[in-house]
Amino acid sequence: PCWWRISLLEDRLFSQLNQLWLNLNPQHPWHLGPANLHITSILGTPQSTQPWANFCNYEQLYEQASEQERKLTLQFCTPTAFRQRKYDCALPTPSLVFGSLLRRWNHYSGQEFPSDILEAVQPSYFGIHTEVVTDPRSQFQHTGATTHPCNQFIGCVGKVTYQILGKPSPIAIKQLNTLADFAFYAGVGRKATMGMGITRRIA
Repeated sequence: PCWWRISLLEDRLFSQLNQLWLNLNPQHPWHLGPANLHITSILGTPQSTQPWANFCNYEQLYEQASEQERKLTLQFCTPTAFRQRKYDCALPTPSLVFGSLLRRWNHYSGQEFPSDILEAVQPSYFGIHTEVVTDPRSQFQHTGATTHPCNQFIGCVGKVTYQILGKPSPIAIKQLNTLADFAFYAGVGRKATMGMGITRRIA
């Protein structure tokens, strides 16, 4: 058995996908490429056994964000990396992490945040290591040959605490807290659509 997480950033996609789930017949397998999957349950809200399920719109995410909390701790659960020109960087600096979240928020939410809010964020704790992930679509996976380095990616996994320093306005603090909470849905860094950069905020 396994579980599969789908994260959507547009409401219209959720409504379309919801129709697919409603029409699934649990007595018949669902074909995904060469695999036949038997879907036993679909979760859209947090469960004690599955904390990765949830639903929230952009307005709620912003309204629920704190205007006072200055500690932002993120857990990178799958290898996380960032593209810098021609190369990848596995170090989750504030500008790379929150810059990634800011771009996705501004693109999808319809409520744009200014980029200068990132200047107040600095790391205060690192508890990370690097891991290597392989692109499963690589042709080498089917031939038994050695995986080519071009199909391998290095990313960081672990926890980092960022601190909001200085005297930013309550609105700026609220926006930064919103971005930290948004990581649960948006992921961080490159290849998030393939499962890299799965991230969540923790206490």
